[in-house]
Amino acid sequence: MSTRVPFKNLAEAERLAKRRLPKLVWLAIKAGNEQGLTPADNERAFTELGFSPTVFERPTSFDMSTSVMGVDLDIPVIVSPVGAQAVHPGGEVAAARAAARQGTAMGLSSWATDSLADLLAVNPDVFFQLYWVGSKADIEKRVLDAKAQGAKGLIVTLDWSHTPRRDWGVPPSPPANMGLKTMLTFGPSALARPRWFSSFLAHGRIPDVKVPNLWGADKSDIPSFGTAWAEFERTPAPSWDDVKWIRDLWGGPFMVKGINTIRDAKLAVDLGADAISVSNHGGNNIDGSPSPLRYLPYIVDAVGDQVEVMADGGVRRGSDVVKTLALGAKAVFVGRAYLYGLAVSGEAGVYEVLDILRNGIRETLYGIGKSSIHDLSRDDLMVLNSDFFVPPTQ
Repeated sequence: MSTRVPFKNLAEAERLAKRRLPKLVWLAIKAGNEQGLTPADNERAFTELGFSPTVFERPTSFDMSTSVMGVDLDIPVIVSPVGAQAVHPGGEVAAARAAARQGTAMGLSSWATDSLADLLAVNPDVFFQLYWVGSKADIEKRVLDAKAQGAKGLIVTLDWSHTPRRDWGVPPSPPANMGLKTMLTFGPSALARPRWFSSFLAHGRIPDVKVPNLWGADKSDIPSFGTAWAEFERTPAPSWDDVKWIRDLWGGPFMVKGINTIRDAKLAVDLGADAISVSNHGGNNIDGSPSPLRYLPYIVDAVGDQVEVMADGGVRRGSDVVKTLALGAKAVFVGRAYLYGLAVSGEAGVYEVLDILRNGIRETLYGIGKSSIHDLSRDDLMVLNSDFFVPPTQ
């Protein structure tokens, strides 16, 4: 792809994305609840860990490959499932195509604006992320359909607190009815960024409010984001037995996302999970919870020999990935990071974000004298703040 990408690091990509996107879309991406303490700590935690560089025995080759839920990856970075991104008309398909070119997988959210079938057409390594929305019969249909289509794994996400309060304002969910009143409300924000809006028109679409992966009775019954979200808030949270039922129904590689405690990690193992993701939903769970990086090693020590451990939250550079792997994760998810690239340059922007992370991993390995991510350990890290590690609730 020849599209010029006007950034060389994630900080630049973030600044450019903020300038390009309508205010409401930007706030939805930045997200976080209440004061935004948790997303801030997700990034800050990485600054409290450092390395001891070496000048001897520098490696000449680098192995960054790994596998997650049976899928081989060229880099230990997976594009995270993100719902209703609305940042670029290329949507999740563009991101999935970029991930395929980088030799990695993508998670597809139930709230995505593109369908699972569309993603599988450009990247065979897609994990489908399931939310507990609607009736058990509808959930069963979605699970079995994702399996029949060829999703490589199922991610059940449980860490959403339904907290809508943000001290800097709350972007409203796209409503069920895009009538005149709605257009008058949203129009000024969109028209203030004509380049963003015109890019959608050039692709023959408007920013979608449909969620094709949350169909009800059949695939012709595709709800709007607002309608599905209202149903989500009315649906009682799943119990351990419900998640176990999904695991048995799926019968393939299975991940529980949103683990924050040793107890929950052990319960996920007990229900037969193949993988867990240590995550606070990018700061969209309870505000004030610490970065997953702070308690990742405790969870790895508790269950890391029984289940694959992933992590996400605040990854902005390759050295962040290396720190996470050194603490015991097999790979990381990146969400906001890829959205910044997507907002700026579509597929080429996502590819560049993944390339920046790939190069950063290699450069960090070179600096600490490691030829493989599989040789990393906590001994490779220096704690710059003695209060860094926070044991999770047992």
